[in-house]
Amino acid sequence: MLLDHNGEERWSARDLQVLMGYERWERFEEVVERAKQTITASGLDPLDHFRGAAKVITGGRWGKQKVNDYRLTRFGAYHVTLAGDGRKPEVAAAKTYFAVKTREAELAAQPDVASAEGVVVLAERYLAAARELVTTKKELAVAKPKAGKWDAFMNADGLIGMTAIADMLNMPVKDMTNWLVDEGVFRKQVSKFGSNQNMPRRTHQTSGLFLIKVETNGKVAYEVAYATTLGADFIFDRWQGRAAA
Repeated sequence: MLLDHNGEERWSARDLQVLMGYERWERFEEVVERAKQTITASGLDPLDHFRGAAKVITGGRWGKQKVNDYRLTRFGAYHVTLAGDGRKPEVAAAKTYFAVKTREAELAAQPDVASAEGVVVLAERYLAAARELVTTKKELAVAKPKAGKWDAFMNADGLIGMTAIADMLNMPVKDMTNWLVDEGVFRKQVSKFGSNQNMPRRTHQTSGLFLIKVETNGKVAYEVAYATTLGADFIFDRWQGRAAA
């Protein structure tokens, strides 16, 4: 963490990459992009929280090399942790850290404790902070035993293919994506490569449930939808809700 010329916190994305347990910058940069998309979807300008920068690291021909980086506000860094792979214990720890630090910053603007009203406001803030911390710890405890349940179905990028999920639901992948269209999760579209495909809606992409990648068979490029672990949980919960209805 660094301080800018105004004395405000700025985080290096490269430093955050290491703290969150990502070995490859390319994969971590995808996390940063998802965080930027989420901030954009909320009506905020990501440039206020993600500034392009450069960082000198050890390596390269002359022992040092300059690489791309981002300078993140605490708000931006927190959204990066939210977009990270929740299976990683480093990501869970980072989420807790930024949640607590955000609450501490809110508490730093202390009310006037000389008045009874100020004392009540301060007590309510501390109570809210304590409840948030307890809730965060409970969520991490619940998530921990589930952390590896998708491991056998994930590719090298930590994503799960639609075909794999359809196989687990014992149905053709086309039938599954048509059902997701009916549910309003996917939509029918013509891809930028001209093919008719069912693809996840943008809101479900920016919320970290799905990711669209461009792949090629050596001759033809095409778009492929993948689910994150959160997306896989979302599909199965939706399917179970349908069966129970």
